[in-house]
Amino acid sequence: MQTQTHELVPHPAHPPAQVRGVSAKVIGHDANWLRLRWRIEGSGALVVPAFAGKGRADGLWRTTCFEAFLQPDGESGYVELNFSPSERWAAYDFNAPREGMAERPMPREPDSTMRQGSTFAIFDAAVPAQGLPTIACAMGFTAVIEEEGGILSYWALQHGGEAPDFHDPACFTARLAAPPPA
Repeated sequence: MQTQTHELVPHPAHPPAQVRGVSAKVIGHDANWLRLRWRIEGSGALVVPAFAGKGRADGLWRTTCFEAFLQPDGESGYVELNFSPSERWAAYDFNAPREGMAERPMPREPDSTMRQGSTFAIFDAAVPAQGLPTIACAMGFTAVIEEEGGILSYWALQHGGEAPDFHDPACFTARLAAPPPA
């Protein structure tokens, strides 16, 4: 499987302090798992939420978290996936941008890990494929990055407005092929 690295850009209204870049990519996709990776460059002041153990949680976007959006081809609805370095996660379905939000069922909990070096951090998430769309999708990679001092920056493949809005379909510029059959 070929993986393409996608460079995310910070929203101009919320610039980072020390973070120099955020990239994301699919590192694996088969009938069992969708594996995603985000890399943060310049992570010396990164705020990492405390370990909380696996489990669903809302409001993960209030501090450092990583998100993916999947919009099946030909549909107005989409899936939002949120992952925290605390190991908390969330999954939602939407009928249209920010409309009809409902908790998305997952057959089992996603897995995630965060590794930090002196100047970079890597966050990996593995999502059960049985809980995801089974057709090709437009995809959005996003990240909320908190740095020391409460500095929040909002990173996406593209931004469409004056305020950060990861639900804007203009952010869904990547592609995710349908998983191969089991």
